[in-house]
Amino acid sequence: MSGVLAQSRLRWGILLAVTVLVLVAAGIYAVGAYGRYEQSRTASSSVGVTESQPLPAGSFILFRNTAAGQGYGNAATVPFSAPGGSRAVSGQECDRVYGTSEKVVCLKTNRGLVTAFEAVVLDRNWEQQQAWPVPGIPSRTRISADGSMIATTVFVSGHSYAAAGFSTATEIMLPDGTSGNLEDFALVVNGERLLAADRNIWGVTFAPGQSDVFYATAASSGRIWLVRGSLSAKTLTAVHDHVECPSISPDGSRIAFKKNDGGALAAHWSVAVLDLASGRETVLAEKRSVDDQIEWLDNQNVLYGLPDETTDGDSNIWKLGTVPGSQPSLFIPHAWSPSVVR
Repeated sequence: MSGVLAQSRLRWGILLAVTVLVLVAAGIYAVGAYGRYEQSRTASSSVGVTESQPLPAGSFILFRNTAAGQGYGNAATVPFSAPGGSRAVSGQECDRVYGTSEKVVCLKTNRGLVTAFEAVVLDRNWEQQQAWPVPGIPSRTRISADGSMIATTVFVSGHSYAAAGFSTATEIMLPDGTSGNLEDFALVVNGERLLAADRNIWGVTFAPGQSDVFYATAASSGRIWLVRGSLSAKTLTAVHDHVECPSISPDGSRIAFKKNDGGALAAHWSVAVLDLASGRETVLAEKRSVDDQIEWLDNQNVLYGLPDETTDGDSNIWKLGTVPGSQPSLFIPHAWSPSVVR
């Protein structure tokens, strides 16, 4: 019996030693990877940058800088009139960013021994005013035009809208500091409340000039809808099918969105526009798959991000006219998550 116990203890000792070695090796790799990441962020930038400064006084484009080198992953701005010019890069690292002339919301990943995610609200001087944890990987964020409401969408499980079984959490932070989880809103389809538990809500866009109204995507049992939300009534009412990541035009008349025309197993998202009054859809000329929440440059043109085809971790912002036949053109290289601030 003592021999058996000795062999058992030996096996447990070997297992413990192997476990410790694996954990140590993993820790060394993580520290090394983080060090390499920080080194790449502090190297000379591959584009023209200026030092961090307050948000511009005039119209500008806010975005996530993806140019290699100093300021990689940080929020940045360029003048509306010179999107391809030198960019002012802040000291704030963000995965997703959106803003107004006075406020910026930044969804970010805090890397460490335990990775955590949070939403941070910054003032026009890039000073933190508010922060709260979010329960997953940053995906989408929007601010109402007056800056009073902030919407966030994160992946609770999965990391792509093309993956089977993904789950999202979408909340709207209200002016009084409370938040509303859109999973708790009543989902109404064809006049009836849908009681199915398996549903996801994502991609909020706030209706201009209407403090109670927003639009979003809702999905359940394989179906996807554009929903019109009411904050006061806590309802989501389906108004159109197959609309993902909506973005309302500055005049409030149209919704730009991504439309999956590739099927469930091989998603391909085309850029489309929905006229809210007539319900007429127009699919635009972009042939690449656009997995982004589109931003309106003005009432005639939209912006969206696409991964760079030659460099991992890099991306570019493209411009596309909403007139049928318009072709995409590069708008801001080495950039992601555009926000047009007028």
